[in-house]
Amino acid sequence: MLRKRPDVLDLLVPLRRYARSLTRDSAQADDLVHDTLVRALERQGSLRPGTNLRTWLMTVLHNAFIDDQRRRKVEARYADALGHIVEEATPPAQEGHVRLAQVREAFGRLPAEQREALHLVTIEGLAYQEAADVLGIPIGTLMSRLGRARAALRNIESGGVSRLPAPEDAPERPAPRLRVVEGGTSTRAS
Repeated sequence: MLRKRPDVLDLLVPLRRYARSLTRDSAQADDLVHDTLVRALERQGSLRPGTNLRTWLMTVLHNAFIDDQRRRKVEARYADALGHIVEEATPPAQEGHVRLAQVREAFGRLPAEQREALHLVTIEGLAYQEAADVLGIPIGTLMSRLGRARAALRNIESGGVSRLPAPEDAPERPAPRLRVVEGGTSTRAS
């Protein structure tokens, strides 16, 4: 009686069973069998006549499992090394939040005219002349306000005592009025 040679489809159950015993996870076992079959198809030219297909596929599966384990170890080492680099390079987020709150508070404590000038130039990115036009002041006045604002912030940054009034102590300023700015000249709206 001639014995039928096993087909790949006949070997899926034993392959999956072996993969499950290696991985101890159903989904990973399915992935491993898939990878095994892909490798087997890629290397079918190396299958010699008379080779036991079951043994060959089990070997391919085992090697795929070992390769995957090695890859995971290397990835874990890289992730661990990257984690150390990130921890060393990045200050804790809490410090960043505290620092941002300090800068925001210091900015808020600036006199309104300095805060407006600093905001237009540093946050909005306006050129000095554009910011001066928006505020309706000469560029020299804008530069002085910027200089005083930056000096006050540097003083706060260096731990100096702030001479800035608290926001509630700051003198009331009239609400800004809209101005139409055209070609470097401004016209006040009433």
